[in-house]
Amino acid sequence: MVCAFVDCFAGISGDMLLGALIDAGAPVDDLLLGLKTLPLSGWELEVERVQKGAVAATSVSVIVHENQPERHLSDIETIIIASQLPEKVKEQSLKVFQLLAEAEAKVHGIGVDEVHFHEVGAIDSIVDIVGSVYALHLLGVQAVYASALPFTRGRVKTLHGDLPVPAPATMELLCGVPTYPLDIEVELVTPTGAALLKALANGFGMPPPFTPRKVGYGAGKRDLPFPNVLRVILGDLPDNIALERERLVVVETNLDDMTGEMAGYAMERLLAAGVRDVWVVPAQMKKNRPAIVLSVLCDHEKLPTVLQILLRETTTLGVRVQEVERLCLPREIWEVTTPYGTVKVKVAKLGDEIVNIAPEYEDCRRLALEQGVPLKEVMAAAIAAAHNKAGKSQTSLKSEG
Repeated sequence: MVCAFVDCFAGISGDMLLGALIDAGAPVDDLLLGLKTLPLSGWELEVERVQKGAVAATSVSVIVHENQPERHLSDIETIIIASQLPEKVKEQSLKVFQLLAEAEAKVHGIGVDEVHFHEVGAIDSIVDIVGSVYALHLLGVQAVYASALPFTRGRVKTLHGDLPVPAPATMELLCGVPTYPLDIEVELVTPTGAALLKALANGFGMPPPFTPRKVGYGAGKRDLPFPNVLRVILGDLPDNIALERERLVVVETNLDDMTGEMAGYAMERLLAAGVRDVWVVPAQMKKNRPAIVLSVLCDHEKLPTVLQILLRETTTLGVRVQEVERLCLPREIWEVTTPYGTVKVKVAKLGDEIVNIAPEYEDCRRLALEQGVPLKEVMAAAIAAAHNKAGKSQTSLKSEG
């Protein structure tokens, strides 16, 4: 499996990522053929070799020749969907723009549909984002990992006036992403760069075990005391490492003085708050007291909410918190048609091989009640339909449910 490790020692922007991927071998002619299927006019991509300190790198710039209209998220979605790019490229590009719009909307206190993209009618953003996603596709990259991002300070000039660094939208996107302090007054991570990594990266931090094959450098526009470049390293992952990696938090507490009703209510509150999982195991505590260990798995940004619920809704006086790395199979959601109705199924892959199919419980439960049939029959029908859609026999796949 081909992977890309994005080394952000000087930060990241959309044009830096696109430049690094071109430098690593993404063919410019093929890239432009795909981008030109976007229903946009009056632009061209300028690609040149530049020197950034001691490092030679590829710089890309979007040159706009025509006046462009103000564009909102719905306009950009229409443009991307109308292109002839691969469906996966469209899907990932739309995900990046959705994250950008959500961050801007939250910062400015407006609806997502009200957000408009400033950069010359959004052409800069569209070319940088769609171009980067398509370049990864052309390079055959199946997994993306990224380093921690530099957290700098200072101010940046925007159409909204001077704003702190990281810019407010960037700060929203950095929630849940590992960072480290870098004492320099300059914007190194842009909202576009942060959104690209948040949408595409399977994990942040140290690179996974892989064999490097090729390196590309994308140039930033500023001159800094160090080479202002983004480094992308292409390489091969062993089959057993071709997993998605996530940094999550486990919160635990031992409880020996709480009723089962209270524990159940606390679990309901935690699940409603959007944590990944909640579980209880029996324990024996001091003075031979029977007890439970209540554990919560959640994203970093959910930690304050989890702490509030545990401290308010249980009898605990304190909790244990530890960061964990979760390795999991890449998953896709399919919709399949059964004799009882449409069911969503979760399909897990190891490389290109489907190794697990799990029907969505709520869909199956609803259809079982509506049709008056056993739940297990609906689930079995959904698994069979997914097998047929995958074009494989049931004996060649592992299934659960």
